Amino acid sequence: MTFSVPTAEQRLLLRHIAKVHDLIGDERFPGLADDLIEAIVEGSAAFAEGEFAPLLRIGDDPGPRWSDGKVIMPGGFRAAYAGFIESGWGTIAAPAAYGGLGLPFSLATLVLETLSAANLGFAAGPMLTAGAVEAIETHGSLEQKARWLPKLVSGEWSGTMNLTEPQAGSDVGALRTLATPAGDGRYRIKGQKIFISFGEHDLTENIIHLVLARTPGAPAGSKGISLFIVPRQRMDTAGNPASTNDVHCVSIEHKLGLHASPTCVMSYGDNDDCLGELLGEENGGLRAMFTMMNNARINVGNQGVQVAERARQRALAYARDRVQSPRADRSSGAEPVAIIGHPDVRRMVLRMNALTQAARGLLYYAAGQIDRTVLGDARAQARADLLTPLVKSYGSDVGCEVSALGVQIHGGMGYIEETGAAQHYRDACIMPIYEGTNGIQAADLVGRKLVVDGGAGLASLVAEIRSDNLNSSTLSALADAVEDVAGWMIDAPVNDRLAGSYPFMSMVSVLTAGWLMARQAQLVKNTGDSPDFIAGKLAAARFYLDCIVPEALGLRSAAQSGAALLYRVTDEALLA
Repeated sequence: MTFSVPTAEQRLLLRHIAKVHDLIGDERFPGLADDLIEAIVEGSAAFAEGEFAPLLRIGDDPGPRWSDGKVIMPGGFRAAYAGFIESGWGTIAAPAAYGGLGLPFSLATLVLETLSAANLGFAAGPMLTAGAVEAIETHGSLEQKARWLPKLVSGEWSGTMNLTEPQAGSDVGALRTLATPAGDGRYRIKGQKIFISFGEHDLTENIIHLVLARTPGAPAGSKGISLFIVPRQRMDTAGNPASTNDVHCVSIEHKLGLHASPTCVMSYGDNDDCLGELLGEENGGLRAMFTMMNNARINVGNQGVQVAERARQRALAYARDRVQSPRADRSSGAEPVAIIGHPDVRRMVLRMNALTQAARGLLYYAAGQIDRTVLGDARAQARADLLTPLVKSYGSDVGCEVSALGVQIHGGMGYIEETGAAQHYRDACIMPIYEGTNGIQAADLVGRKLVVDGGAGLASLVAEIRSDNLNSSTLSALADAVEDVAGWMIDAPVNDRLAGSYPFMSMVSVLTAGWLMARQAQLVKNTGDSPDFIAGKLAAARFYLDCIVPEALGLRSAAQSGAALLYRVTDEALLA
């Protein structure tokens, strides 16, 4: 199939949902202009379609190859990545002082969506580098910023995030990697990390690892964790890679999907000669790492949109080409029709469209709020904090559902690798897991975001949704249900809150995404876009409001079911 970036949809969301055009003229974004926004939309689309998209299949099979501690990327990847650097696609929202364009996060979100929809695994590398840039910019010294940021911003070097260890998954406080003072201001790093995306590869001359470790005598648990900058190559006095730093890739994982992104087992200090620099304060590593983690969580939600878009396009192309059976109402006579003419296939296509557009709207809305936090808007900061677990979880859930529907539309051929539908399904499965499982996102929503202000942040969002007067009875009913469950959650015991956290998070996500879909349906009529785009948007919005929002209403009982139901049965009985 030929992949096409949905630029009309992106323009609509940039202008009316992220409202990036409203930032033109603000001194924080001095280069922002209408023509620049358009150039980014069109230029990134052309690059993604021409350079990244053709490498999708080779990234999956044969994928990267490990050999004697090195990872060799598939043919064509190095040339495409060199084009990425030359075009400056990684510099969009990076700080201007270190070679970036200093543009709004909304535009970086668009570029990442565009590139990753073309080639999800490949673009995971630049996504992590952007997170490393943000962490160093926020927590690094002036010297560290000057040393590490320019080549990270340009993409000449890449960045990683090293949290997980074999015995410490979601419980980061259980990590054992040690950082011992070396006597010259640096630390000797020793330990092993797993699940490190792009921990080793041959696309850049250096890889800058951000590694969580403990210093001697540090407090137990998460309070005793520090963050360190650990380059694969040590620098000479001119700032160029000069010698290896006792950093070794032990292996790469054999995974269900996302093969183009090498997932590495990394070993630090096998020869007691791995040196790193403290980033931020000692024992302040978790706070520093969460700067990178929050960026990554928004971007994982973006990945869900990306894989949904690619799966949607592939399934639609197949549904229009595959001819089978006359229509059930005999309106086609005895002649077989393309399967998109059959009601259930058409239902699945409409559902794919509606879910993908809804998740994208939620993503761009959150990106717009993040842009306004840069301007010091406290209300936008609170809204962005509330939206982050929603974007991550709902986007990744949508990616899984839409890619599964894509396989279903292909029928038996969807189960055959050569059609490509299975790749999207396999790639999507990691998204609800990494950067904090979706269960952790739900716990964050009800355990932190909801109770920290007594529910005021969520109440503000629901009030804004109501104020739009969108004339949707289903949205109004869901808003009532969300408010009622939120009130119950605030007063409920912690186990009861956690037991209902996931269905509640889904209710809030669908409410917010449904609001944004209804808003788009009102706006699109006056945009001057093509009649097909307008009709498609109106149909997707109607389907979302009439079919998907009522489903979320049905989650209320599960959200308030409490923990007693879960623990009424013993572990042994569960396994019987």
